Amino acid sequence: MKSWDVIIVGGGIIGLSLSIALHKRGARVLIVERGEPGREASHAAAGMLADCTLETPAALQPLATASARMYPEFVHELQDESGVDVDLRDQGTLLFPPPEHVHKRPGLTTASLLPSPLAELEPALAEPTRPAIYLKERSVDPRALASAALKAAKHRGVDISSGTAVTAVLLSDGGVTGVSTHKSSYLAPVVVNCAGAWAGDLPPHPFPTRPVKGQMLSVVGATHNLLHHVIRSPEVYLVPRSDGRILIGATVEEAGYDKRTDANTIHRMHQAAIRMVPALSAARVLEAWAGLRPGTPDDLPILGTTATPGYFVAAGHFRDGILLAPITAHVMAQLVTGVRPDHDLAPFSFARFANAA
Repeated sequence: MKSWDVIIVGGGIIGLSLSIALHKRGARVLIVERGEPGREASHAAAGMLADCTLETPAALQPLATASARMYPEFVHELQDESGVDVDLRDQGTLLFPPPEHVHKRPGLTTASLLPSPLAELEPALAEPTRPAIYLKERSVDPRALASAALKAAKHRGVDISSGTAVTAVLLSDGGVTGVSTHKSSYLAPVVVNCAGAWAGDLPPHPFPTRPVKGQMLSVVGATHNLLHHVIRSPEVYLVPRSDGRILIGATVEEAGYDKRTDANTIHRMHQAAIRMVPALSAARVLEAWAGLRPGTPDDLPILGTTATPGYFVAAGHFRDGILLAPITAHVMAQLVTGVRPDHDLAPFSFARFANAA
């Protein structure tokens, strides 16, 4: 019976990126995905690579900053191996933060927050009534990114089993021997749970992950380059793509595994976007969708070892899965192959929930 060095449960951008990082270290890797690789949270994401200190939890900041810096090389490699353009944009972000966040930046005045007048940076914006901050952030098309990662993984020889959920982690003498599904069993001495919102459904450890629903829509305007920057405010965010699409999002809802969209919610976000960019009133709605972010009780990912030898977890990335893919793949590949990670993973240990209990 065929066996592997590592089995990854979950074929989203986290699992796909990790499979490539492990393959680089000489591991034979199998991904087991319950649906289609890259079609859950990765498919639904907006792709903002946001590592702003005003919005990122302090514990997560080192990983977020490191991952954002890794992105150009990460994307270059995936594009080179897959032939897929992932639309990495570096025009930056215009952030309209709540007033209390601006006050946390002592010494900043409204005039000093932007490199030039807002009307010059984004002529399509309505007359602002509050200050904006320019952030040197990038954005990426997550659907293209997941497609590129999938093709790159296959190109490298990573095996992929899709369409069947893992039902159990197989154990012998207290250690991992593989996983089982309704159809088959797969053997490996190491298993990494990258199952996102479903990570907690898999015994033997009850990871406290849960689905957090987010609804979004995309539009296309008569003007191809209507927006140049990502626009982010407490009410709505707008993410332009190079092909002329603009993504509008997103809700944060505790709705279980319900991925249905609500017409009133989509309309409300659309109207908020129009108030911010009036020209969007003439834009055509292309698509509306909902995705399930993998949330945790403290909104931080769960990264590291478990009490079961050979069983690891990299899940619960909430709203930062796309951003954190490169660094997660890097540190988890180090951990799995017995190398001390470059970053301290203690704040993200599963043990923090057991200790809290």
